[in-house]
Amino acid sequence: MTDNMPEKIGKYEVRNEINRGSMGVVYLGHDPYVNRHVALKLAFLDSLNEPEFGERYRKMFFNEAHTAGLLTHPNIINIYDAGVDGDNCYIVMEYIEGGNTLKPYCDSNMLLPINKVVEIIFKCASALDYAHRQGVVHRDIKPSNILFTPDQNVKIADFSIAHIYNADSTTTQVGGMMGSPRYMSPEQLKEEYITNQSDIFSLGVVMYELLTGRQPFAANSFSGLVNSVLNDEPPPMNNYRNNLPEALKEIVNKALNKDLSNRYKMGLDFAADLTKAFDMLGKPREDIFVKERFNAVKTLEFFADFDDTEIWEILHASTWKAYHTNDDIIVEGDIDDCFYVIVNGSVEVTKNRSVIRRLEKGDCFGEMGYLSKTKRTATIKSLDCTSIMKINSTVINQASINCQVRFYKVFLRTLINRLSETTEKISQEV
Repeated sequence: MTDNMPEKIGKYEVRNEINRGSMGVVYLGHDPYVNRHVALKLAFLDSLNEPEFGERYRKMFFNEAHTAGLLTHPNIINIYDAGVDGDNCYIVMEYIEGGNTLKPYCDSNMLLPINKVVEIIFKCASALDYAHRQGVVHRDIKPSNILFTPDQNVKIADFSIAHIYNADSTTTQVGGMMGSPRYMSPEQLKEEYITNQSDIFSLGVVMYELLTGRQPFAANSFSGLVNSVLNDEPPPMNNYRNNLPEALKEIVNKALNKDLSNRYKMGLDFAADLTKAFDMLGKPREDIFVKERFNAVKTLEFFADFDDTEIWEILHASTWKAYHTNDDIIVEGDIDDCFYVIVNGSVEVTKNRSVIRRLEKGDCFGEMGYLSKTKRTATIKSLDCTSIMKINSTVINQASINCQVRFYKVFLRTLINRLSETTEKISQEV
């Protein structure tokens, strides 16, 4: 065992050290009650006991658990628990086995494909948009705080200096200069009021690094760095990578704009432009299926009023499943809180073994189960090779407000139409 490494913290078994940062040491732990590995972050004991700043350090340490605990998003690290065990202050987080940070991929010798960078930044921008709408500004977005999972997903981590602000306000309170200087926005360096746009600036710096292997603002001293961020324009990215599309350069420049009125207002705006840029890029084979799904969904009547960014959000918030002829999709009596959209093929709806309806491409089903989470009242089988989009009620709530409003507007319209059809059918039978 590592020196001074505890064998157990609370109910959690401590296995080995994973990493060390400014706010604490992270161990691989195990939760015996649910039989899963976790990441255990322990505060530095010396820092906790420091006479002048110990209490401030303690508050910052638990701030991570408090702020990240407010957020549930597939691209934000999950916080499971936090507490005090003797002298130890700890936070229990999601453990990403085999994961790494984005830092190695900012090296000019390890650059990721352009399309992969666009996908990573898109997910980060969407996650930050979600956090901002919950009133949380991260304030320390940088490559080492973004985890890159073995399945090439991303997770934003380390909310230790994040700030929670009033949801009705557009600005945070002044909290002094906090963050990593190379990734700070001009307003952070000047210790001015900061907004969610400061996170967007920092994400722009990360995108510049991932695309070029260089930092947009560099200097040999802190004062020189501050002057560069406040006054200099980043070197053209083509100086370091000559195959970058013009659209990406424009996106990075907008994210790094020193004037807040010309910078992206929201993460969703950033993500929207990335979506357009992604469409212009040549896709490797593994991305073709994603694009095909996007094109297929876009043709469906249910999504006729959705813009491209919102469709991408729905795709990220749904699962896609293929069924063979006569496969069960829903079984009468099952409890299920999902809503289903037929992308291709057709299905048969039966109740008490009697066929009551046939549904085709573009039709929806599962509205009542989605709303009430009660037992399904009918069985639905595929009549041929059928592709279904399955939308979970919990996951859809992680989408942007605009996307949620659009979804529920169309969902309710679909539900009303379905109820009208049922009422008319009953009246005809009577």
